[in-house]
Amino acid sequence: METQVIDATEYRNVSLSLLNESKTNPRRTFEETALKELADSIRTQGVLSPLLVRPITEKGFEIIAGARRYRAAQMAEQSTVPVRIVNLSDAAALEAQLVENLVRSEIHPMEEAQGFRALLDLEDPKYSIEQIAAKVGKAPAFVAQRLKLCDLAPVVVEAFYADAIGVGHTLLLAKLPADQQEHALKACFKEVYNGGEKPTRVLLPLRNLQFWIATNVLLILKDAPFNKRDAQLVPTAGSCADCPKRTGHNKLLFGDDLGKQGDQCTDPTCYQAKVEAHIAKTIAAKPELVQISTAYGVQQEGSPVLPRNKYTAIRDDRPKSNDEAKRPEFKQCKYTTEAIITEGSDVGTIHKVCANMNCPVHHPKQTSGRDEAKWKAEQEKQRKEQAIANATGLRVLGAIGSAVPVRLLKRDLLFVIERLASALDDSRIEMLARQHGIRQKRDDGGLKKTLTAFFRRSDEGTLSRLLVEACILLAATRGNPSIVLKEAAAAYKVDTDAIAEKVRQEFSAKERAKKAPPSANKPTKKAA
Repeated sequence: METQVIDATEYRNVSLSLLNESKTNPRRTFEETALKELADSIRTQGVLSPLLVRPITEKGFEIIAGARRYRAAQMAEQSTVPVRIVNLSDAAALEAQLVENLVRSEIHPMEEAQGFRALLDLEDPKYSIEQIAAKVGKAPAFVAQRLKLCDLAPVVVEAFYADAIGVGHTLLLAKLPADQQEHALKACFKEVYNGGEKPTRVLLPLRNLQFWIATNVLLILKDAPFNKRDAQLVPTAGSCADCPKRTGHNKLLFGDDLGKQGDQCTDPTCYQAKVEAHIAKTIAAKPELVQISTAYGVQQEGSPVLPRNKYTAIRDDRPKSNDEAKRPEFKQCKYTTEAIITEGSDVGTIHKVCANMNCPVHHPKQTSGRDEAKWKAEQEKQRKEQAIANATGLRVLGAIGSAVPVRLLKRDLLFVIERLASALDDSRIEMLARQHGIRQKRDDGGLKKTLTAFFRRSDEGTLSRLLVEACILLAATRGNPSIVLKEAAAAYKVDTDAIAEKVRQEFSAKERAKKAPPSANKPTKKAA
């Protein structure tokens, strides 16, 4: 027998058939395993915490908080559950429902974000981010970041619910415009081949996504060539000062990202449109401006833009030495004029250039004719010095490798060295192989395959040595090789001067042996 609800302001046990789940409940996902565990607990101990409900009909209630307990009670085949009945308006019910659910730790961040949004959208009572934060016991910055999740593109939301990306990656993606999020999502992963037909998709660390966004999306506004307060430059975009897509507009959301770089634009498309409008406006105002490109490559025929080899950029800073003062870019001439970069890097900025190919200061005529013997001798000297430098470098690299101690397990060393080697170019691979007496074999997959096989049969000491050598070679590809080698030699206390002197002596001995007549070599060999 069911009792009609007349004055519902009390605690009581209510039949499950009288309860209805709320359509405004922020919780949308219910983990099956957790529900089964809760159902097992209800079978033995019952529902310990009453559900919060309100009457909606004479014989029915709406669940404000407790949907999980309601579903678990159904699974446990309970007939009734304890409830606390309150009379609430729709707005008050939504407020109570959201606050009650949002303080629970097991709610999904997306559902949490939607709950915060529903609270913020209430007309009565009216909430601010700070008030929501106080209600749920969180910092205002936390609430602002969660609210931003509501602006995620559907493909990102799908990946988040599928646990393909974590909350850290999702929060970073949420800060970007919707048209950038899908590109950034692809940058979260790397395809790894493990011998199968299809690659495995691996989630990269959060710092990789941060670097990708900083490199491909965020643009430092203080470096912008255009007037950031000009609302008419691109009327549809308005002024950057009032734009919600710049990081400084929302300090709660981007507080940790402002840092030394300051205000940044998160919309590269809008930024590029303003740069192009700025260039067009500047050229229209000063048609005599020379248009130049800082990019490499050949310009299309008829293009008004001068390529790099058709002008000399003149620097405004003072030279730091007498030798530097002699360089063309530090000299002025009567042909010096202003130019605007329209292609390449630093587009939209104004620079001084000399674009007169007959200028004796910046484009001196090349002297015709040369002393061939002297030139060849100079070339041979440079070749010899380079060969000595290469041999010395290899010898120093070997000495550093010999000083490497055994610390990591072979499994760890093998894992690292194989990935380091994959980042080396062919010339560095050949140098690494030469250090260990490996020569390229035919019909077996080439030098890389031979080197990989060598890695797998090496002991821990050899792998440790290979690891340091590969690190040095990789660093040398991205910086000054001599400085990299010098720093490594200092770390492992290798005497580079002694090695260099020994290499020079060996080269001198080889040259003397080549110059000596054949008859003079025979007694030496017999004596030896």
